[in-house]
Amino acid sequence: MANLSRLPTPVVEHWEWQYDGVCRSVDPEVFFPPDSERGPVRQRRELQAKQYCAHCPVLARCREHALLVQEPYGVWGGLTPRERDRILHEPRTVPTQRLTTAAAH
Repeated sequence: MANLSRLPTPVVEHWEWQYDGVCRSVDPEVFFPPDSERGPVRQRRELQAKQYCAHCPVLARCREHALLVQEPYGVWGGLTPRERDRILHEPRTVPTQRLTTAAAH
């Protein structure tokens, strides 16, 4: 379940971008899978959802929101839950300059 403490305050300016989403005119099942969906069927549905996202005027805002609140379900901002999880939990690389400077001391 998403951590609601990370959600923006209930001020319309924080949420109104959602009114411009392409997804509003598409069946939500395209973006949110049934529990039993697996394999190629899931991949095809996710690809279809991403195709809608690719033409969405609020793609960046949607992706930012999904990453900020760590949205656990559905395709948001053109990213699947697995892709968002990978972004959020991938190890951050240390810039080479820091390593070089640290080694010199």
